[in-house]
Amino acid sequence: MKPARAIGWWLTAWAVMLLLTVMIGGITRLTDSGLSITEWKPISGVIPPIGAAAWEEAFAKYRQIPEYLIEHPGMDLGRFKQIYLWEYFHRLWARLVGLALLVPMALFWRRGWFDGRLKRRTVLLAVLLIAQGVLGWFMVQSGLTVRTDVSQHRLAAHLGLALVIVAITVATATRLLIPADTVGARGPGRVAAWAWVGAVFLTALAGAVVAGLDAGRIFNEFPRMGGQWVPPGYGRLSPWWANLLDDPVAAQFHHRWLATVTAFSGLWLGYAAMRGDAAIDRRLGLGVVATIVLQFALGVATLLWSVPVVLGVAHQGVAVAVFALAVVLASRRDPSRPARHPLAAVPVPRR
Repeated sequence: MKPARAIGWWLTAWAVMLLLTVMIGGITRLTDSGLSITEWKPISGVIPPIGAAAWEEAFAKYRQIPEYLIEHPGMDLGRFKQIYLWEYFHRLWARLVGLALLVPMALFWRRGWFDGRLKRRTVLLAVLLIAQGVLGWFMVQSGLTVRTDVSQHRLAAHLGLALVIVAITVATATRLLIPADTVGARGPGRVAAWAWVGAVFLTALAGAVVAGLDAGRIFNEFPRMGGQWVPPGYGRLSPWWANLLDDPVAAQFHHRWLATVTAFSGLWLGYAAMRGDAAIDRRLGLGVVATIVLQFALGVATLLWSVPVVLGVAHQGVAVAVFALAVVLASRRDPSRPARHPLAAVPVPRR
């Protein structure tokens, strides 16, 4: 396998691991597991509690935070172990994701497969991944003293940084795996495609605010809310901008209409790609359309059934898939112009 394709497939596999990370994070959120581990130990935290005394110590720390005192005062040790292990698995998987980046990165770097641009991209990914771990702990801290849950602002920031990492990874892999001569001249324009990436990003962040406020468990009807197109109580907070991030009613209203507009614009872009003159564009367009339809159906079902864990996690995972496809659509090379950056041809490895 040529170096460019090897690196491209490695980044693709790593992007799938990122998607699974987001889904596991969704499980911890929906099962109220995220605050079960009240400490951040990047190295020693790899080892879970071993023995009855260690479990009792971890449970004693959890019993001191507001979530236990207000939301789960009757929780026993057996139930605590269940939520602890979900959060433990989330943190363990995040560490494995880090190793899956750093180990191949070091190997490819040593073989001389990286040009200057790829070196900068992979170093940036490593820095952002470390920042994501710090941001994750910063998010958890918001729920350990006064609140019974993490801050919806920090939750949205945590998801947003994850999507930025996904975008860089997928865009780089796309440039390495899809040659310019396989892309058609017809299809959605680059500006429109990147605008749609931004729309999907904002919609996902709005969804994170909904999750942080538990806003998906109110107004479980569609398309209206409380029998009205504009829900009762909308815009009740002052100043006005507080409604964007702090009001459950406004959060759900914004997310569902952002999702609707984003879905229809994405269907248009997918249709434009399907009418292109290259087979890869047509397949990509079909994938975009199918994934949008699935995501919209999951969103409505999740709302109508008051966010069951399975549907909520599926909705979050498919959201990342839609975002990744949006990045692929926007990152294809322009076939009318020669590539002007080193990613077009990764150097042959040194002997």
